[in-house]
Amino acid sequence: MKLSVLLLLLPVMAMAQFKYEANWASLDTRPVPAWFEDAKFGIFIHWGVYSVPAYSPTVRDGVGIYDRYAEHYWRRWTEPTSTQQYFKEFHQRVYGPDVKYQDFARLFTAEMFQPDEWAARFRKSGAQYVVLTSKHHEGFTLWPSKYSWNWNAVDTGPHRDLLGDLTKAVRQQGLKMGYYYSLLEWYHPMYNKESIGQYVNDHMLPQMKELVANYQPDIVWPDGEWDYGSDVLRSEAFLQWLYNESPVKDRVVVNDRWGKETRSKHGGFFTTEYDLVHDGDSKGLTFDRPWEECRGMAGSFGFNRNEILEDYFTSTELIHILVNKVARGGNLLLNIGPTADGRIPVIMQQRLTDMGDWLAVNGEAIYGTRKWMEAPAVTASTTQYFTRKGKDMYVIVTRWQGQPLVVKGIRGAEQVALLGFGKKVKSTLSGQTLTIYPPSLTLATTPCQHAWVYKVTEALGK
Repeated sequence: MKLSVLLLLLPVMAMAQFKYEANWASLDTRPVPAWFEDAKFGIFIHWGVYSVPAYSPTVRDGVGIYDRYAEHYWRRWTEPTSTQQYFKEFHQRVYGPDVKYQDFARLFTAEMFQPDEWAARFRKSGAQYVVLTSKHHEGFTLWPSKYSWNWNAVDTGPHRDLLGDLTKAVRQQGLKMGYYYSLLEWYHPMYNKESIGQYVNDHMLPQMKELVANYQPDIVWPDGEWDYGSDVLRSEAFLQWLYNESPVKDRVVVNDRWGKETRSKHGGFFTTEYDLVHDGDSKGLTFDRPWEECRGMAGSFGFNRNEILEDYFTSTELIHILVNKVARGGNLLLNIGPTADGRIPVIMQQRLTDMGDWLAVNGEAIYGTRKWMEAPAVTASTTQYFTRKGKDMYVIVTRWQGQPLVVKGIRGAEQVALLGFGKKVKSTLSGQTLTIYPPSLTLATTPCQHAWVYKVTEALGK
């Protein structure tokens, strides 16, 4: 075997040979597989029985971000929460008092679901991986789990292995496939303080292992970890099995949602959600591990029929969010909420198309890059971001300006080019200060919309 090949294989070989123990001190030493940090952009999918009522109040009702999640319909409607009245009034008006949440399962039909079309659209969006909600807090599984008898997509509703069909299509497009899995189930008879141990041992852990063994995910993305500690949920034991014995032990990526004490402390990559970490603002934070921001295109993850155009982020805003996260060393997991009959709403398709068009020109500045450690701190007014790849640097500007751009801390500049423009860009280097002179563009020569990228070759020295 050539030395260069051996060196590339050493991290994988070490991961395969090392045996992890069922404690965080050991588990946290496992590196996050590099493919995840290289991918940068993924698609989140929230789809389930909650896609039938598809309702939640919005920011126009003055409610907080966590109160806008349509996938929480069952609990918000039936329990005394701050937004219960919105859900009760909607349910009474639309469905009446005799309709139970379980009745929605037969209306979750997915008759328009075309997994090949979904997967092709994900690839064209520029996404490198997909994370599907295999089971949300309602307990309904999108695969025929033997631990969710008559409460899964094969026994009722679509009568189809939605997860299996989408997994096959996504992998045929060359993308990674992962699964969100809720550790909690609101109304499972064993999900309570008295019988949580039985729930974990007889239901949750066997079901998670069933999912991994049968579908071999590239990502395991748990959620709903806030009621119990990781010791009660036996998360360390599960991860020991996942890392040492499972069929995906060498390549699988996991997040940090394994118990009420674990976010941003234990697991694999760290997670933020609508720029929040446990309700704290994460916009200015930096992390010492790979991390990922997840969010919807509007206020909800599950499809919300109550959202209007003004509730949605524009394509420009979403691309700027991607740039912001990647420049700070993170990934963006952007959510879509399909309809109950299996369609991706057209406005979501349009946003994905615009993301893909931009990445087709500028993906070199996103995929496989890393944070430039000497970059200025990102603030709310930042319009100039930086990524690096080897010794090359990318200067990403989110507001076009005709005035010269000044970049400090540069150790070289063999060439400066505007991606997609096709011509060299004038620049001068004085000491460690690089001045870039933006070219004059016309409608015919503008390479893209939303944000523009200058590549500085050998910016970090030869």
